Amino acid sequence: MNVTVLAGGVGAARFLRGLVQVVDPTSITVVANTGDDVVLHGLHISPDLDTITYTLAGAIDPERGWGLAGETWQAMDGLRRYGGIDWFNLGDRDLATHLHRTQRLRDGAGLAEVTGEIARAWGLTLRLLPVTEDELRTMVTVVDEGEIGFQEYFVRRRHDVEVTAVRVAGASSARPAPGVLDAIGSADVVVVAPSNPLVSIGPLLAVPGVREAIEAVRGRTVAISPIVGGAALKGPADRMLRELGHDASATGVARLYKDLAAVLVVDERDRDLQAAVEAEGVRAVVTDTVMSDPEVSARLARTVLDAVQVGR
Repeated sequence: MNVTVLAGGVGAARFLRGLVQVVDPTSITVVANTGDDVVLHGLHISPDLDTITYTLAGAIDPERGWGLAGETWQAMDGLRRYGGIDWFNLGDRDLATHLHRTQRLRDGAGLAEVTGEIARAWGLTLRLLPVTEDELRTMVTVVDEGEIGFQEYFVRRRHDVEVTAVRVAGASSARPAPGVLDAIGSADVVVVAPSNPLVSIGPLLAVPGVREAIEAVRGRTVAISPIVGGAALKGPADRMLRELGHDASATGVARLYKDLAAVLVVDERDRDLQAAVEAEGVRAVVTDTVMSDPEVSARLARTVLDAVQVGR
């Protein structure tokens, strides 16, 4: 079984942690968000790609959900002495990843090639792809400030400011990275991971050709709702949905994904919304989606795969 996962951030990484237990990792392709990418201190940083890599390598910091466990921060302490940017923390060992990526990109390698190198160096056997090798930047308009970069919103402002718009800069001229469209079209199952629909999955869909490729395989695509009981388990997805005029519920997620996925997996706490989800034209599957440990992640992965097979 070939499985392609559309991914962004912590929720996707935790789902993948379970998926690799139930499917041969060499048959998995992950298409990851790069709208969060940022250049700081001259370094190209790809937060979602790195969170997925570190999580699957068993090296992620479990408390923060990003960065490496057992990290030290001497380089950041030095930067503060010089008055440098200090609101985006880069650990000493994490810096090696960004240094390698930046140098390889300057040497002329594409981001897909470099991402593969990093994944293999951490022992991953699945294929991890950026959605595009072109510059893609998620921009957020916030009250009283105007438009700022996603990392400034998420990290510097601690996603504690009201959002009035989201724009994916560079999307119109971006091209899918090598292998992305083929991975979607040839997959037996396509999974939309439980990531923020607007700023994690949205940038993937903004790259020309990606949305159309997913719509073409809607019948074998299943999405997992990142909203449980009206709230996001991590991050600002619920607030962003409300602020931008969407319903922050499993029903609202179904409305956003109804043209992309035939099935939406929702949490037990949203069982009473099953009929409302299905009224949007999406079959609802109810199970435990709160991935508190790898075993729950694996059970969720099995449910997701079974949901698509049953629907055929």
